[in-house]
Amino acid sequence: MRIVESQFVKSAVYPKDYPETVFGEIAFAGRSNVGKSTLINTITNRKLLAKTSGKPGKTRLLNTFLIRVKFPDSEESGFFNICDLPGYGFAKVSLDERDSWRRMISTYFTERYQLKGIALLVDIRRKADPKDILMKDLLVESKIPFCFIATKCDKIKKTIIPKEIARIKREFELTNVEVIPFSSIKKVGINQVTHWIEKLLF
Repeated sequence: MRIVESQFVKSAVYPKDYPETVFGEIAFAGRSNVGKSTLINTITNRKLLAKTSGKPGKTRLLNTFLIRVKFPDSEESGFFNICDLPGYGFAKVSLDERDSWRRMISTYFTERYQLKGIALLVDIRRKADPKDILMKDLLVESKIPFCFIATKCDKIKKTIIPKEIARIKREFELTNVEVIPFSSIKKVGINQVTHWIEKLLF
């Protein structure tokens, strides 16, 4: 599967604002500054599709993008949606804003019936954070298929990446859950991410 076209569709908070679609949807979740927007820009080969910021927690909306793909030996296109979820773990927000975030995400998980899979991004250099563990538990509870994407693997030696992936699996108690090392700088993991999406949607 090869992504050939992508465009921003809509930002939303409440179910009534979710974009109408007949296509399946994949969401990307993770802490602020873990690299969700950068990953989306990388796999779609678009520098500015998803907005990135040096200020953690800037994304406070559910941002949806329409993706067109092509398949080997086929002239037909396939379509799916990507949803960039608001980051969590940011310190400079009020308790009310954090509660609003929790309600927004929980509602999205339960009411967005087009949602077919969620990728949880974690920094490969960091130990399991309680907020990431909480999100993982929420994914298990939702029964929505998910994978982990270990970002920023260019920041560590290539030889220790397998060791860090094993640590992530151990700390998050992952069984039968794929953990994909990813680097937007070195273009590592792009094919694995798109293949995971393809297995779920097509």
